[in-house]
Amino acid sequence: MRGVIMHAPGDVRIEERDHPQIIDPTDAVIRIVAACVCGSDLWPYRGADTPDAKLMGHEYVGVVEEIGEEVSTLSVGDFVVGSFVISDNTCPICTAGYQSRCVNGIFVDGAIGTQAEYARIPHADGTLVATPGHPDDDLIPSLLAASDVLGTGWFAADAAEVGPGSSVAVIGDGAVGLMGVLAARQMGAETIIAMSRHKDRQRLAREFGATHIVADRGDAGVAAIKELTDGLGVDSAIEAVGTQESMMQAIRATRPGGHIGYVGVSHDVALPGDELFFGLVHLHGGPAPVRRYLPELIDLIWTRTIDPGRVFDMRLPLDEAAEAYAAMDERRAIKVLLTP
Repeated sequence: MRGVIMHAPGDVRIEERDHPQIIDPTDAVIRIVAACVCGSDLWPYRGADTPDAKLMGHEYVGVVEEIGEEVSTLSVGDFVVGSFVISDNTCPICTAGYQSRCVNGIFVDGAIGTQAEYARIPHADGTLVATPGHPDDDLIPSLLAASDVLGTGWFAADAAEVGPGSSVAVIGDGAVGLMGVLAARQMGAETIIAMSRHKDRQRLAREFGATHIVADRGDAGVAAIKELTDGLGVDSAIEAVGTQESMMQAIRATRPGGHIGYVGVSHDVALPGDELFFGLVHLHGGPAPVRRYLPELIDLIWTRTIDPGRVFDMRLPLDEAAEAYAAMDERRAIKVLLTP
């Protein structure tokens, strides 16, 4: 089968890989219907990490082709949405709601790679969720978003304790940040401030529910947020970038007693103890336990209550994956959907 492999920063290739087979009785093999490039894929692409023949892709929807003898919740032919972390969904960490740190967890990116035609999914019962039927074509992008960016934005809003009437600042206008805006709106936030300097992303943020746009950064950005919140700062902040600047923006824009949900993949972020001590903010985040939210998110998508698939503004065949990476790296696209 064909799959995407990153050999070095900027070096993305489509190559022949072995067709996956059932190895363990809890496995499933799925045919990938749609995959995509994630913002986190750009870290190795840009050289912040060091890829070496890395199997790429961790967002995926597909159809079950084969199941192991111990798989009980899925059938051949089911359309499924999977999380970006393999989880058994039965260990004490999973049952507490943190499937992304399952004791048997495996990150799909690198170990499996779903920017491909097929994938073997270990612990299929704990990782994959079947949709009520085969979706209409126009629902597939939204279901694909649920496998990571929507689930991650949702976790960020949940971790930040967004609720009815609350004020929220979203730091980061990539796909995850935009999904954080959507989640905040769905959870009942009254004031949703999207920090963005890009007109196309500002427009989409507005469509997803942002009430205000702040283009400033640093002290000026914090001042703008406080001006919108009676000088106090927001109740909740979503940090969706993973840099020192974005984390400090979140901490300084949040009022004492407020909450920060951070889901940007951290790169050299150091937390200053004095600001945390006197800031009196709550910090919660990390790799999102997407599996926790999948049943709810699939239902919201299936009933057309939300339409997160609008975050995909470019679609390409798998064979053009290198162009997909380049388009996102150069900000010509927010998020690219790939079809095998």
